[in-house]
Amino acid sequence: MDATQSLRYFGPELVLTAAIMAVLALDLGLTARGIERSRWPGIVALAGAAAAIGSAVRLLRVPAREWLFGRMLVFDGFSVYFKVLLGLALLAAVWMSLGSREVRGQPNEGEYFTLLLSSGLAMLLMAAAANLLMAYLSLEFASLTSYVLTGFLRHNRRSAEAALKYLIYGGVASGAMIYGMSWIFGLTGSMDYAGIAAGIAQLDDPSRGAFFLALVLVLAGFGYKVASVPFHMWAPDVYTGAPIPVTAFLAVGSKAAGFAMLLRFFHFGVGAAGPVGAVTRVPLLQLGTLLCAATMTLGNLAALSQQNMKRLLAYSSIAHAGYALLGFVVFADAGVQAVLFYLTVYYIMNLGAFWVVMLIANATGHEDLPSYRGLAWRGGALPALALAIFLFSLAGLPPLAGFVGKFYVFGAGVERGLIALVVVGVLNSVVSLYYYVRVVKTMFLDEPRAEDAPVHFALNDLAAVGLLSAATLVLGIRFDWLLARVETARRIFAG
Repeated sequence: MDATQSLRYFGPELVLTAAIMAVLALDLGLTARGIERSRWPGIVALAGAAAAIGSAVRLLRVPAREWLFGRMLVFDGFSVYFKVLLGLALLAAVWMSLGSREVRGQPNEGEYFTLLLSSGLAMLLMAAAANLLMAYLSLEFASLTSYVLTGFLRHNRRSAEAALKYLIYGGVASGAMIYGMSWIFGLTGSMDYAGIAAGIAQLDDPSRGAFFLALVLVLAGFGYKVASVPFHMWAPDVYTGAPIPVTAFLAVGSKAAGFAMLLRFFHFGVGAAGPVGAVTRVPLLQLGTLLCAATMTLGNLAALSQQNMKRLLAYSSIAHAGYALLGFVVFADAGVQAVLFYLTVYYIMNLGAFWVVMLIANATGHEDLPSYRGLAWRGGALPALALAIFLFSLAGLPPLAGFVGKFYVFGAGVERGLIALVVVGVLNSVVSLYYYVRVVKTMFLDEPRAEDAPVHFALNDLAAVGLLSAATLVLGIRFDWLLARVETARRIFAG
């Protein structure tokens, strides 16, 4: 389709673009009037994110599968599913920001919401990218806005350090990725994924080594976005130094967008699912298996000794990237379906955990685990109960949503014959239970210290946490409707 025709399927992106312009214009107007602090930019951003979700939901009913903007983007059930998921992540991040003491009342709050919406727009483009150039530009767009959001607390040394490390790691990963993309273009003569898949079938044996090296370099860029080992080193420092709403958005939104690009490129761009695809021509399966096992293991082992809750959840996020990579390594439609289901469940439980951490940080001013001592008996019974639900779900205990998510990911691995990798995943889940239970024990069983004052939470602050807790419980029992939606979304349009 040409540009004019493509606009019919570009609703969520257009809505977010309009919201970005509205927030920016509003902020400039308030600044001109001498009003440095206002809640209106955040409210307009919240409305824009909600409108983008509504536009994406309407696209779920559109059966068309088309190339957009001269084969730069693709419209299919896969991209629309991620647009809904990423829109929900953006909505949650804006909602969290409105209630965060780190963000609320800052003089540059309008700029913050402009950047947050811009990052969300970039992630929507990542999910629909069907061309190497578009994939690189959208990923860089998301990364650049994320760097600034991470360093939003300009007078906070920890935030500035996190932004600098994020920038350095991101620059190295970006350079490696575009170098690999240039090799793929040189070997296949095409930049869009369908042309790449066709070009791979024509590669002679001497070109396989160069092609595999190119895939490794591209995987470095995608692996950096999903925080998989050995491209994970930025995540703990960035998650710790960034404002909590930004950390939550990176943990759920950025990771989902990264997996959308990873699945589309490796499963369909390089023809991994076909008889002449990359899996049969280069040792991509072995490489993916190694990355999956290392990511699960390192994330869980490193989390065992953490005392800062944001850093603990950062290593937990790395481990969960490993679980999702197990579905990626399956290199079949069943694996794609398992990853989509797992990312949705992960969005709910991980976002809920970060939301509770934000509420406790607002009430106590601390993020370290010792400040959680006796929280349930100091006025925080409801947040403590909600956090216990989220952590047990992250551990994969039944009958919570996390158990169902891991069941389908591990089931896809067993179906593919990756028994050893599934065993590693199960053992890692057992290891993770230790540090999750340690947090629950601290909240419910440890005696509060003398300096631990009672805490108070407003009911409206707990509304989102209650909603996410209920979703975690319900999805552990009634998940058939989500499976039906995932079954439709996994059918990626390959041209």
